[in-house]
Amino acid sequence: MKNTTIARNYAEALFLAAQQGPALEQYGQLLDAVAGAVQADERIAVALESPRVAKATKARLLAEALGDLAPAEVVRFLQAVVRRGRQGLLGDIAHEYQVLLDVKLNRVHAGVTLAAVPDARLEKQIVERLGRALGREVRAHFRSDRGILGGVVVRVGDRVFDGSLRRRVAALRRQLLAGE
Repeated sequence: MKNTTIARNYAEALFLAAQQGPALEQYGQLLDAVAGAVQADERIAVALESPRVAKATKARLLAEALGDLAPAEVVRFLQAVVRRGRQGLLGDIAHEYQVLLDVKLNRVHAGVTLAAVPDARLEKQIVERLGRALGREVRAHFRSDRGILGGVVVRVGDRVFDGSLRRRVAALRRQLLAGE
């Protein structure tokens, strides 16, 4: 819980700085990229975590690695995170930043499960319909599961909308067994 609060505080600080300019989404993408690079490359993680590497060296390495790819404000932010020994929270900070961004942009994430892999046209239709139904921009994350037999299951936060054929068959079975 404590690390989540710390990550949230760092994310809020960067988010506040980003609101002063047009960089809200850009900063989020940069945080995600840096956190992903740290997770993907063990050498980067070891260099940032190692107490043998001076904090000034870590800050210089970050500045050199990001170079012209990131605004100076983001580089300074990342250097401050490393100086305070919080580099292990970069993934959490990136996640918390995205949560703040989603609230600001009135955006919601939806897990969409279909029986088969959808094509681009179907994905677009589903996103549009969900957007109209929820009154918000929808970021859909699609997956397939043959077990639902057909239809669609949508999860938005802790709400589940189950329009699957499996659920309908199970409901019909219960009705037949109950004699209704």
